[in-house]
Amino acid sequence: MLRPHRPAALPAVLTAPFTPRSLAAVLHAVTALPLALAGLVLVPAGLAVGAVLSWTALGPWLLALTVRGALALGSSQLALMRGLLGESVEPARRGGPGAASGPFGWRRAVLGDPAGWRAVTAAVLAPLTAVLPLLAVLVCYVYGLLALAHPVLRHWNYVTLRARDGSVRHVGLQIHGVEFDSWPRWLVVVAAGAVLVLLAPRLVRRAGAPHRLLLRALLGPSAADARIRVLEETRAHAVDDAVATLRRIERDLHDGTQARLVGLGMHLTLIRELITQGAAADRLLAVVETAQGNATQAVADLRHLVRGIHPPVLDQGLHSALAGLAADAPLPVTVRADLLRRPTPALESIAYFCAAELLANAVKHSGATRVAIEVRTDGGGGEGAAADLALAVRDDGRGGAVIGAGSGLTGLLGRIRTVDGTLTCDSPDGGPTVVTVRLPYPDPSDRP
Repeated sequence: MLRPHRPAALPAVLTAPFTPRSLAAVLHAVTALPLALAGLVLVPAGLAVGAVLSWTALGPWLLALTVRGALALGSSQLALMRGLLGESVEPARRGGPGAASGPFGWRRAVLGDPAGWRAVTAAVLAPLTAVLPLLAVLVCYVYGLLALAHPVLRHWNYVTLRARDGSVRHVGLQIHGVEFDSWPRWLVVVAAGAVLVLLAPRLVRRAGAPHRLLLRALLGPSAADARIRVLEETRAHAVDDAVATLRRIERDLHDGTQARLVGLGMHLTLIRELITQGAAADRLLAVVETAQGNATQAVADLRHLVRGIHPPVLDQGLHSALAGLAADAPLPVTVRADLLRRPTPALESIAYFCAAELLANAVKHSGATRVAIEVRTDGGGGEGAAADLALAVRDDGRGGAVIGAGSGLTGLLGRIRTVDGTLTCDSPDGGPTVVTVRLPYPDPSDRP
């Protein structure tokens, strides 16, 4: 039986070169090179003139203005790439100008800003990469469409050849002495043009990859800037998580344990008054049982509170803690552990709470009938080799889980990023779902 969506596949291929996305890539290729050439002319010229005049007061100012102009040119290139290609690149962290005071402080900050000199490098190198997508547009769209329309254009676009006998011929296309104006030779030209046009979106995209990589590497944040940004985000998340945990503990103590301890104190006072008054034993016994119930429940609340901070079962190891977690689950859960050495307490705690959150998600949202939890060591086979603690939770549910789609995985990712961990989710429609958490697994002997 033919599937209903297959007849629409062929028109999609035919219209792909002329979709808004493909035409936006063409527009980017056409405009990127003139912008890059302008930078190639203006930025080196400004630097050269500024260097020549560096012995005067004007030279340093011209150098600073040139570097600042290179930054503005880089911002325009990134905006062009974002607007036409939909690729967003965070601007590099610029140091100095915002914190500088006075014109001389601004000049010193601009000249000492690494981001400005990276923008200068981008202005010099950009034409070398910007020419590639323009060549792809020229070959695929211009020559491809001309070849596709060759049977019609050959009547107007031709070269007049005069033979020795005085006869005149009009030749539309001739390659190495072979003419492609007659049937069926012009079919070769039409087929080549059709292939070029159909491959145009992919070829233009591939040809523009070096230019996009250059702009991303030189105008985007450096590795140090990206690391600083990640540390700022993880620090903010850790602070928010700590505040939320403290509020939860305070709420649980105030609403639960504190109320029960207050009730226990009131019942103890009542027991003392009853003993003083010589009350009946049955009445005294009822108050004692109520006080005992409050004390038992207060202890249970405290244990539950402590378990939410640091489960005592983790003292026996991560494998035992995960086995206890699996035993309390409402569906069959298998646990498999293969660790080279015992992780640090902090790492065990993070892995345990990640497993608990993922297991709760599988129970609540996936419709799974079975869950498998595996914790293992990846890497670290040789001396000094880095290793990761990999926690994989697999369920046979309906799938469709996506990070950032309200599945709780986003909060989990924020928690593990505080220790430079990573999270991946493989959840096709229909399942199965496999969520893998990787945490750095340092050797205790490496710590001072």
